[in-house]
Amino acid sequence: MRLLVMRRWPRGVARGKVDGWERELAPSPPLLQAFRQERISWEGFAQRYLEEVGLRRELLGKWRERAQRETVTLLCSCRDPGRCHRALLRGLLEGG
Repeated sequence: MRLLVMRRWPRGVARGKVDGWERELAPSPPLLQAFRQERISWEGFAQRYLEEVGLRRELLGKWRERAQRETVTLLCSCRDPGRCHRALLRGLLEGG
């Protein structure tokens, strides 16, 4: 299962290249903009992202259950996987 976790559809990516799209698991636009403009640190971004996505308990539960049954690959356009919301989200889906 290839799951896109971005607010906007990425340019040049055909719809058939992913199996699902969850905008609500992406960082909010203001949060992402603050991080990209270096107004907040990675640590600040991570804390705020986990707070935001933590409010979506039902959605997290749905994907946590799915990830227990099959491989779910999280996709986005972040260039540095070590400083990407995918890593944070993965921890939530794996750790419960």
